[in-house]
Amino acid sequence: MAEPTADELLLAAVRNYLDITWEDDAGDTKLSGIINRGKKYINQVAGAELDYSAEDKPRELLFDYCRYARSNALDEFQGNYLHELLSLQIAKEVEAYAAEDTDV
Repeated sequence: MAEPTADELLLAAVRNYLDITWEDDAGDTKLSGIINRGKKYINQVAGAELDYSAEDKPRELLFDYCRYARSNALDEFQGNYLHELLSLQIAKEVEAYAAEDTDV
C-alpha cells in the first residue's frame, strides 16, 4: 500500500478535528475543497506559502477555517480570528525583512 500524500494526511487530520468518523467520498471531496481554499486564503493573508503539516499556528487557523466553512459561518471567521491572522501576517513580514537585511 502506498504512503499517504501530504494532502491525504491533512484531510485525515481535519476530519479528525471536525469529529467526522464516517466514510463519505462526496464529503471528503467537499472538505478537500474547503481545505484548499483555506490554505490559499491563509497564505494570502500571511503573504507567504505556509507549512500546514507542522502542529503550529497555520495548521490551527486552517482547521478553524474549515470548521467555520463547514458550518456555513465563514463570514464570521475573519472577525473572530483577526488577531491571530494579523499576528501571523506580522511574523511573516518580520521573517522576510530579516532575510533581506543581513545587518539585523
